Amino acid sequence: MSNPSGPYPGRQLFVGLTVDRKPCFAYLVTGRSSESRQRKAIAIENTVRIGPLGDALYDPLRYYTGVKYDNSIGIACVSNGIQTEAIFEAYRLLVNVGAPITKDLMQNLLEEAGAEPDSLHTPRIAGVVIENKGNPVLIAGIKTFDEPAVAHQLAPEGGCLAGVSTYKGGLETPEPTNPATLLRWLEFTGTTPQNLAKYLYDLSAANYNGEDIRVCAVGGICSGSSWDMAVVNKH
Repeated sequence: MSNPSGPYPGRQLFVGLTVDRKPCFAYLVTGRSSESRQRKAIAIENTVRIGPLGDALYDPLRYYTGVKYDNSIGIACVSNGIQTEAIFEAYRLLVNVGAPITKDLMQNLLEEAGAEPDSLHTPRIAGVVIENKGNPVLIAGIKTFDEPAVAHQLAPEGGCLAGVSTYKGGLETPEPTNPATLLRWLEFTGTTPQNLAKYLYDLSAANYNGEDIRVCAVGGICSGSSWDMAVVNKH
């Protein structure tokens, strides 16, 4: 099996349920340029950060908190940029005050953030997974430069994850994913975050100008309200 979004998904995230129906997510980073590939995923406290291999000037389009989670209430947020923190805090507030948890908040936050201010107008993507006392809430969203933000609230079967990617998959001329495009699906039979991260990383192998485009993958699985994380790095 190859990546369901094609050879070059850019940044990509999936949310869903394991075969034993535990909430989970997976996040993939790929890059065509040397600068994009000089990164790694680093687990620090209750976050996974996408950072440089060595010392580098701060660049919010390349270095950011990709995942943030809270083991007291079983919530995790994953995204391809600085919006991770805002989306995480907004949904954590809903959980803590007992307010309804819907996709509308995700949609509104992505719309306000807008696409990234780079030459490709890279879409912002985000996912939220909430354990919700045994009734998981799974939301994935995307915002492109010239289309309204779209968020999906999902109810997959066990062993299925749905997700979005920043690009359509073309290596030579990357194009932003259309928000109206149907979600991509993964079937996953593993039971650990290590299985999940490695599965997404392995099926995403692709070369551009003789270089492996893969940077890293992150997998997360929630048991009770506690998250277990794993990363796979090229470097």
